[in-house]
Amino acid sequence: MNFSRLASVLGLVLALPTALHAQNELSNFTATGRGGVATTFATDYQSIGINPANLGRVGTARVAFTIGEVGAGVSSQSLTRQQLRRFIYDTNQNLTLAEKQALATAFNSDNAANFNADATTFALAVQLPVVGGIAVSNRVRTAGHVGLNKNAADILFLGRDAPIYTSTAAGNVPLVSEALAGTDMQFAVMNEFNLAWGTQIVDLPLFQLSAGAGYRYIQGIGIVDIKVQPGNLQAYSSMSPVFNVDYGDLVNNPSFNLKTGSGLSPVGKGHGFDVGLAAEVGKAVRLGLAVTDIGRMTWEGNLLTANDQKLKRLKSEGVGSYNFIKEAAEIFASGSDSLFQYQTGQERRADLPTKLRAGAGLRISEYFEAGLDVTLPLNSVAGNLPSPFIGAGLDYKPVKWLRLSSGLTGGAGYGVSVPLGFTLVTSIYEAGLSTRDVAGLLTSENPYLSVAGGFLRFKLGGKTQ
Repeated sequence: MNFSRLASVLGLVLALPTALHAQNELSNFTATGRGGVATTFATDYQSIGINPANLGRVGTARVAFTIGEVGAGVSSQSLTRQQLRRFIYDTNQNLTLAEKQALATAFNSDNAANFNADATTFALAVQLPVVGGIAVSNRVRTAGHVGLNKNAADILFLGRDAPIYTSTAAGNVPLVSEALAGTDMQFAVMNEFNLAWGTQIVDLPLFQLSAGAGYRYIQGIGIVDIKVQPGNLQAYSSMSPVFNVDYGDLVNNPSFNLKTGSGLSPVGKGHGFDVGLAAEVGKAVRLGLAVTDIGRMTWEGNLLTANDQKLKRLKSEGVGSYNFIKEAAEIFASGSDSLFQYQTGQERRADLPTKLRAGAGLRISEYFEAGLDVTLPLNSVAGNLPSPFIGAGLDYKPVKWLRLSSGLTGGAGYGVSVPLGFTLVTSIYEAGLSTRDVAGLLTSENPYLSVAGGFLRFKLGGKTQ
């Protein structure tokens, strides 16, 4: 399998913020500055995918729109910052034997790598009398997770010289599900078209309640989902022609639904729904509850699935350069030297990464707001959070034209983080930069490299937030 285009596309996605288990907030630079704490903070189109009920709040901007809010993040709880950076910036450099051995040890972790990138190309929200708030957007989302057991990490970087091959040379070759148990690799790219609505349903002097719902039509650009447990192997992939995958003789199989084309040609489609409630108690307390990404994808184009079988010995010496995604995909996907025996397929359905969000906020004044958020993954699929997220965030305006954001967050595969964001604010315009974790940019252990930005966010007819 030729994954050179895959590596190039992913490199572009991850480089976009500096040039462009997953969270929805990386394309929301204001939420990124609070580490993703957004259930009670998000307003107008930024409520999409977080809590559509916030569109029903009274007093927000009558019209809000943006072009090009983007963000990306990559982290590891087993690699050093230097190792992680080299996978991003030194993809053409070959690995020495010492580096391969060190990486085989480092990747033996259930959180060896987590990455995601979001780009909102366009979004618009409008407040209408009686109807409430309506918002639309287009967003491209990328998410990935790598967790490997010792055998999988050894095979990945040492190839045919991995210790497990030596120990089984005399026979008694284990099944893949036995040798690689505990290994998870997920990667997904989605192109979404969103529509959301929220309206106030209770309006009392000291209590207001809003309800909202969202719908998204999703084009599936690509997915790789591999989960290995004792006695159970689940693995499939469906990749758009943009990744330039060479399927070899599989294209001649009548059961293979070959998809060709150019650009972001989808190989899957699906429908997603969000529902939420938002309450304001008194003048200061805000509460929010939402379930997002309810729905299902159907993958059809270039679909391959794998079944359990005896562990194959690789012909190669494993990953030989820092171009990790390309080389890892050739080993774990359907390359000529793959660990798995893939079969063609016509269709596979998969649930969306459904999440439950709950939040509470305290708005002391127009200059200070604090909040708590909890996000729970409701299923284990490619693109969802690998573990629950919890965080505390705040917004503070030391002067009228500047809003500072920060907090303390943890979980979702990213460890404890201290986010930071800077937003320039006027009555009609906002622009800012933020990161999910200041310490993660600098520390050697548990690195978390992330950035989000937006420079064309406009809000008309409302108060400065």
